[in-house]
Amino acid sequence: MEYNFREIEKKWQKRWVEEKTYQVTEDDSKQKFYVLNMFPYPSGAGLHVGHPLGYIASDIYARYKRLQSFNVLNPMGYDAYGLPAEQYAIQTGQHPAITTVNNINRYREQLDKIGFSFDWNREIRTCDPEYYHWTQWAFQKMFNSYYCNDEQEARPIEELEKAFAIYGNEGLNAACSEDISFTAEEWNAKSEKEKQEILMNYRIAYLGETMVNWCAELGTVLANDEVVDGVSERGGFPVIQKKMRQWCLRVSAYAQRLLDGLDTIEWTDSLKETQRNWIGRSEGAEVQFKVKDSDLEFTIFTTRADTMFGVTFMVLAPESELVAQLTTPEQKAEVDAYLDRTKKRTERERIADRSVTGVFSGSYAINPFTGEAVPVWISDYVLAGYGTGAIMAVPAHDSRDYAFAKHFGLEIRPLVEGCDVSEESFDAKEGIVCNSPRLDVTPYCDLSLNGLTIKEAIETTKKYVKEHNLGRVKVNYRLRDAIFSRQRYWGEPFPVYYKDGMPYMIDEASLPLELPEVAKFLPTETGEPPLGHATKWAWDTVNKCVIENEKIDHVTVFPLELNTMPGFAGSSAYYLRYMDPHNHQALVDPKIDQYWKNVDLYVGGTEHATGHLIYSRFWNKFLYDMGVSVMEEPFQKLVNQGMIQGRSNFVYRIKDTNTFVSLNLKDQYEVTPIHVDVNIVSNDILDLEAFKAWRPEYKTAEFILEDGKYVCGWAVEKMSKSMFNVVNPDMIVEKYGADTLRMYEMFLGPVEQSKPWDTNGIDGVHRFIRKFWSLFYSRTDEYLVTDEPATKEELKSLHKLIKKVTGDIEQFSYNTSISAFMICVNELFNLKCSKKEILEQLVITLAPFAPHVCEELWDVLGHETSVCDAQWPAYNEEYLKEDTINYTISFNGKARFNMEFAADEASDAIQAAVLADERSQKWIDGKTPKKIIVVPKKIVNVVI
Repeated sequence: MEYNFREIEKKWQKRWVEEKTYQVTEDDSKQKFYVLNMFPYPSGAGLHVGHPLGYIASDIYARYKRLQSFNVLNPMGYDAYGLPAEQYAIQTGQHPAITTVNNINRYREQLDKIGFSFDWNREIRTCDPEYYHWTQWAFQKMFNSYYCNDEQEARPIEELEKAFAIYGNEGLNAACSEDISFTAEEWNAKSEKEKQEILMNYRIAYLGETMVNWCAELGTVLANDEVVDGVSERGGFPVIQKKMRQWCLRVSAYAQRLLDGLDTIEWTDSLKETQRNWIGRSEGAEVQFKVKDSDLEFTIFTTRADTMFGVTFMVLAPESELVAQLTTPEQKAEVDAYLDRTKKRTERERIADRSVTGVFSGSYAINPFTGEAVPVWISDYVLAGYGTGAIMAVPAHDSRDYAFAKHFGLEIRPLVEGCDVSEESFDAKEGIVCNSPRLDVTPYCDLSLNGLTIKEAIETTKKYVKEHNLGRVKVNYRLRDAIFSRQRYWGEPFPVYYKDGMPYMIDEASLPLELPEVAKFLPTETGEPPLGHATKWAWDTVNKCVIENEKIDHVTVFPLELNTMPGFAGSSAYYLRYMDPHNHQALVDPKIDQYWKNVDLYVGGTEHATGHLIYSRFWNKFLYDMGVSVMEEPFQKLVNQGMIQGRSNFVYRIKDTNTFVSLNLKDQYEVTPIHVDVNIVSNDILDLEAFKAWRPEYKTAEFILEDGKYVCGWAVEKMSKSMFNVVNPDMIVEKYGADTLRMYEMFLGPVEQSKPWDTNGIDGVHRFIRKFWSLFYSRTDEYLVTDEPATKEELKSLHKLIKKVTGDIEQFSYNTSISAFMICVNELFNLKCSKKEILEQLVITLAPFAPHVCEELWDVLGHETSVCDAQWPAYNEEYLKEDTINYTISFNGKARFNMEFAADEASDAIQAAVLADERSQKWIDGKTPKKIIVVPKKIVNVVI
C-alpha cells in the first residue's frame, strides 16, 4: 500500500476529534504533567513555518509523557485582545471582534493540519467575557488588598482601615507610593474622599501619576517594547514621555519574592539573570541634601555612600518634580528646551544610549560630608523610577558620571590611593581610601575614611549616615510598578465606576462587566479613550447594571472607567483557567488546582523575559497569597525555543532593463538585487513562468540563464512579508505532509537555537518517512510484517534507538533523535527487518514526532486503541552489549589492519592470534617483537 499522507492525515485528524483522543480529565490514579505554550495572538497573516516550532517541540514532549503513563494536560487558546485588530477596525470600520474571530478560525485551521495533541475542549480566548470575568475579579482583589512587608504577603485593605482608625499609620510597614504620616484622630476626621486617597497609596491595584510612553496618533499609552527609536512599533508614530494618572499594579512590592522564586524553578541561567537584572536589587543608603540658599532639601539613593567625599555635582531625572523647584529663572528657557527633547525618548532608549546630554538647573546642593556647594544638573541618563530620581555624581568612580564631567568640564576627584582617572573612571571596589576628606581642607564633619579599605569604608559610612540622621540604610529595587491602563477600545474593561472623582468597584456578583459597543474606535474629540464614545456606559448602583450615560446623576448612577486593561492582563493567569475553563463560580476549583498545581513545562520565546514572565509570576504570587493558587511559581520548567529565520532569495535585474541575470553571471553586469517570493523558487532555481505571473511588471521579463536555469541568490534574514521569504506551513503540509513538517522543523537544529528555514533539506525527511513505511509494505502493496522472533542485530538497532531518543527527548535534543531514527530505519531496511516485535516498538518511539503515520501503522498492526495509549518502550542494556570488538593492529605505532575478537577475549589469546595472522608476517619481517601492547577493546601495538 502506498504512503498516501494526505488521506492518512485527514483520516486521523478526524478520528482524534470523534474519539476525543486528546481530551483529558483529572485522574488521581495517574501522575499529572502539565505542558503549556505561550498562547498566540491571532494575527491576520496566519501562521508561517516559524510559529509552530515551539508548539511542535512541546507536543512531542506531551505525547512522550503520555506514553510514559502520565496524565497530560496540553491546552491551547488565544491572546485575543491587541492593537492590530483595533487598528484594522479604525481603518476599515470592521469591529475588532469580527477580525479576531476570523483570525482565530484561520489559526485553528492551520494548527489542526499539523496534528497537535491540544485539548481543544479547554480553549480560552482572552476577549471572551466568560474568561475576562476572572481577570476583572483578580483586579478587584488587588484593589482591595495591600502588601504587608512584615508578613511578606498581600492582605485585605480592611485591615488598614481598622488600624488607621485606632493607631493612624504609626509603625505600619506596608508597600506604598510615598511615605506619609497621620494619627488616628487625623484619619477619623477625614472625609470619605480623603480616606480613599490615602488608601490608594497602599492598594496593590492603584491610580497613580506616572511617566508613560504616549502616542498621540494612536491615542494610547504604549509599553516599552511597543516603542522603537522614539516611534511606535506599529505605524511608526512619534512617542513622547508624558505624566498621566494611570491604573498601576504594585509589582515592586513583590520584588524580593520574585528574586527568591528564581532559585526554585528550572529556567535557563541566562533568563534568570535577565530577570535578576530587571528586578535590580541593590543595598545602599538614602541621604538628604539641602539646597543652597533655600529651605528645600531632597533625597538621593546611593549604593556607595562611602564615595560622598568625591561628589562634585548632582543630577536630576528630567521627569523629577525637583526640576521645576530647582530651575532658576535664568536657566528656565534652556531647561524647558532640554525637557522637550527628552520627552521623545523611552527609558529603554535612554539606558542603552551612552551619548552625553544635560543642562544646568542654576541651583546648588550642599554636600553633607564636605559642606561644598555642588551644581545640580538635569540629564536623561538618570531615570525617575529608580531610587529617588536624583543622584549624587562621583565622576572619578562611575563611567557615566565621568563622561558627563568630562563633557561639561566638571571636577573629577579620585578617592582611591594611586588610581589614575586621567583617561577613564576607576572601578572603586578594592583599594585604600583617600581624599575622604581631602587633607588640604578643614573637615566639615567628624567622619574620616582615609586609610580604610573600600569594604571598611562602606560599612563605616552606612553606620555614620544612620547615627547622624543624614538618611537611612535601604534596599532598593529597579523593578517598577506595572502601568495597567491603555487608552484603547479592544481590551478588558475595568470593573470600576467613579464617585466624587474616586474609583469604586462594581459588585463582584455583577461580573463580568462587558465591553460596550461604540460608534468609533478612535479617541473622542475631547481626548477621552474610545470608550468615551459609548452611550450606554454608566453604572446603576441600585439595580447593579450598566445603563445609558444620560442617566448619570452622581447619586446612584455614576460614570464607568474609560480605559481598558493592557495586553498582559489576560495572559497573566491563563494557565490556571485552562485547568478549569468551564467553571462559572471560580477562576479554578481548589481540588482541580491541587491536582494540576502548576505548569511542568512552559515553552515560549525569550522576548517575554521582562514582560509576561515577570507579570505572570507577580500575578500568580498574589493569587497564592489569596489562597487561589496552590503553587507560588506558575511555570516550573521553561524552555525558550529559538526563531526560525527566513531564507530569502534574490533575482538580479540589469540596470534600466527588465532583464534578469542568473547568480553566477551577475558580476558581468550592473545589477540591482530584488527579493523574490521563495514559494516560486525550488532549490534556488527560479520558476520562470511563475515569476512572470507573480507581479504585473515582470510579465515581460527576460532572462540570462546558466545551463538553461535561473539560479537565485540567497541570504538569511528575518522571516517577513516584505522580504517575500514567508513560508506558509499549509503549503508544506500539502506537498509533504504534516509529519514531514513536524520532523523537519525539529531536524533543522536544537530547539533553543535560531536557525534559517531551508526547504532544500525537506525532501530527505520525507524520504525517511517513506522508507519507514516500506518496512511494513512492499512496492507491490504486500504487507510484510511477520511474527518471527527478532535477531540480535535487529534488537541491538532498536534498543540503541530507544536509549538515544529517550535521552534526547528529556534534553529537547530532537534534531539528534531524528538522525538516530534515520540510522535505525536504514539498518532495519538493510537487515530486511519486518518483525512485529521490532516494528511495534519503533512505531511507539516515532509516534511523538510523526503521529499520523504512526497511528496508521499502529492500526495496521492490529491495535484497536490509539498509539497515544501505548507504553513507552524501555531499552535493554543487554541488547547493546558488543559480542565482538574490532581491534586496530599497529606495528611500531602505525595502524596496518583490523581484526575481530570476542568481547571477553583474553589478552594472551589476542596476542597469539595477532602474531599468527599471515598479515603480521609482512611487518615483523622475521624479527622478534620486543613487546606486544593490548589496549582492551581498542588497539594492539606490536613493538619491533
